[in-house]
Amino acid sequence: MNSFKWFVFAAAFVLCFLSCKQHHEEYHGVMDKIEAEGKQYHGVSVSSEDYLQGIETIEITEGDHTFLIPERKSHIKSFKCTECHTKPLKELQKGFYKKAHWDIDLDHANTNTMNCVTCHDANNMDALKSLTGNSVDFNKSYNLCNQCHTKQFEDWKGGAHGKRIGGWAPPRAAMTCVNCHNPHKPHFESRWPARYNTQKVKERE
Repeated sequence: MNSFKWFVFAAAFVLCFLSCKQHHEEYHGVMDKIEAEGKQYHGVSVSSEDYLQGIETIEITEGDHTFLIPERKSHIKSFKCTECHTKPLKELQKGFYKKAHWDIDLDHANTNTMNCVTCHDANNMDALKSLTGNSVDFNKSYNLCNQCHTKQFEDWKGGAHGKRIGGWAPPRAAMTCVNCHNPHKPHFESRWPARYNTQKVKERE
């Protein structure tokens, strides 16, 4: 009788152990657990839509990330480029004409590395072009930047680089490279703070 009780106790223990073990190993890893439990998440009441009012956006998908970016072409004052560039670039460069884009100072890379036609398509002025000659739409100019700035691009796709519109609230919207950087002169200039701290100056005297 005692051995029978021991057998029942042992069987109950094994069943309990297996049940607990199965519960703990329901997920194979942390990411599996996050993904599974995330399906129960139905979002928040906060939205970025209030911050997007007055901004025309387009939806893009880069890798596993789909989000909104500001539409760009309607804000380029000299677009379409073919309104002025009615001839091939080589013909326009002939003669002693005043430089058309006199206000653009290209300060992006070494002049042996980059010039205007590195990014602009001499055969189709209404489009940009990649280093391999593929056409790139002006609205997706970040595809030019990511050829050299791959780390920043990956961070931008994930939301770690650049400015998000409306924070992390859905729908996700983000500024692009050219919304913050001048593509012809991308580095930020040094500048004084907006408010000069006169109190600190007095304390140092």
